[in-house]
Order: sequence, then C-alpha cells, then structure tokens
Amino acid sequence: MTVGASVDIGRAAGRWRGETRRRALAILVGGGVVMAVIAVPGWLGGLRINLTPSEPLGLWRIVPLDRPAAIGDLIFICAPPGPVLAFGLERGYFRRGSCPGGAAPLIKTVAALAGSRIEIGTDVVIDGAALPRSKLIIRDGAGRALTPWTGGIVPAGQIFVHSPFAGSYDSRYFGPIPDAGLLGPAWPILTAHP
Repeated sequence: MTVGASVDIGRAAGRWRGETRRRALAILVGGGVVMAVIAVPGWLGGLRINLTPSEPLGLWRIVPLDRPAAIGDLIFICAPPGPVLAFGLERGYFRRGSCPGGAAPLIKTVAALAGSRIEIGTDVVIDGAALPRSKLIIRDGAGRALTPWTGGIVPAGQIFVHSPFAGSYDSRYFGPIPDAGLLGPAWPILTAHP
C-alpha cells in the first residue's frame, strides 16, 4: 500500500465517522421530538408510564372516578407533601413527577378505608383479616433499614394503600395517606409484568 492510499483510507474513515455521528444525532433528536409529541397529549389525556416494579411496567391511563374509592380499587394517588414524600424521593422509592411536592403519582391498591383497624406485624392485618402478600421487609434492596408504620385506625379522609410487590414502599411503611391526593383508577393500556 502506498502513502497516498493510506491517506485516502484515513479521509474516507473520517468522513464515515462524521456521517455516522450526524445520523446518530439526527436519530436521537428525531426520537426526542417524537417522544415529546406523544408524551404531551398523553400527559394531558391522563396517560402515564409506570417504570416501577410495584405494578406492571408500561402505559397506564388515569380515568375519572365518579364514586368514592373502594377497597380493591387500583388507583393513581399523589403522596402528600411532607416527610413521607421527602423520604420516598430521597431514597429513590418515588420518581419525580407532577404531584404537589414533585413526585410522580403512585399506582397502588386501596387496601383499607377510614375507620379500618390496621395491625402491623410480620405482615398486615386489616380488621382481623390478613392482607395477602403484605409481608414486611426490614431492609430495602440497597440494604437500608425500613421502619414499618405502627398501625392503628385509618383516620377520616385517608386510605391505606398497598402493592403486592414485596419491595413496594406503601402504607405498610408510611401509613395511611389523604384521599384528597387520589387522581383516579389506574387502567393498564400496554403493560408487561417485571
């Protein structure tokens, strides 16, 4: 191979790298624009993407609730601003989002309503009946200590929320939360179990 040939190969490789970078940048920018075009109407239309293992991953819709919340309802709810929210965000249990205080809505099941008696032991007992799949853990996935809620009566205007996922940060740990943060039932659109 001659010196001129190696220079030509070097120039060709440089042009190829430059074209590849431009294509990659165009794909990234185009993908970002497409995601924004989909996300903004979706956000306004009640669509949410769940990226936590507490419920199936994927696209969900918040639908209007035309009645009071009932036990067994799978809902979107905002955690109240304050210590629960700050702790959840600090530890990464809650994602950032549009709720007051800056967290994303939680997807949880209503396990108990105001007036229910909650007992917390190795698992949760509501009004004398064991709550399925409610075993408590003492450490999270990162090895950090978790303190369970002490139990008691669910106050007026609050609900006890739960997820069957063993690692879920829910009312087992932070207690009942105000039902004023209820956004509506959670309906899966396109989901997959983690």
